[in-house]
Amino acid sequence: MISPVYGTGKTYIQPKVLCDNMYMDLIPLHFFDQPIEVIFNSPPTREKAPDCPNGFIWEAKTYRITEMLSSWTDFKRRGKMARNMRPEHAAVAATRGSLNVGRYYFRVRVSSSSSIAKHPGGTAGRTEGRTAGRTEEQTTEEQIFDIYYDRAMKNVDDRKGQWFVYREMRSAA
Repeated sequence: MISPVYGTGKTYIQPKVLCDNMYMDLIPLHFFDQPIEVIFNSPPTREKAPDCPNGFIWEAKTYRITEMLSSWTDFKRRGKMARNMRPEHAAVAATRGSLNVGRYYFRVRVSSSSSIAKHPGGTAGRTEGRTAGRTEEQTTEEQIFDIYYDRAMKNVDDRKGQWFVYREMRSAA
């Protein structure tokens, strides 16, 4: 991807793709950009440059990441941060990021489980628990999401970044 270096009139080639299959025939299905809580089997070695998590919790539902399809970074400076750096320094920061600037994206395949209650007589419905005369069946659903870690701090007391679910993808075919 060719991107402008702000304030210089120059462009640079931004290395984005770390995996070959990012360009699978996928199109966005839903855009969310909502915060999530991530799950790591072992804590990341670098907090501000994390690896792909093992799962995440979003809207009280747990998603287990079964495969990381691709990953990329975006070190574009946003908001007031876009105007507070000399052009020559901005060119370097655009390739590796700077303090509290940058996003780490991951395209992931996830599986999530849900319970479906089968009523006598063949009707089905989602349920929270068991009820007399019903049986529960576990179903597994696979989805593809783009998630990202934003290194921007929330405030002075909370300097850690935040994780977001960006969008859900589906096959273009």
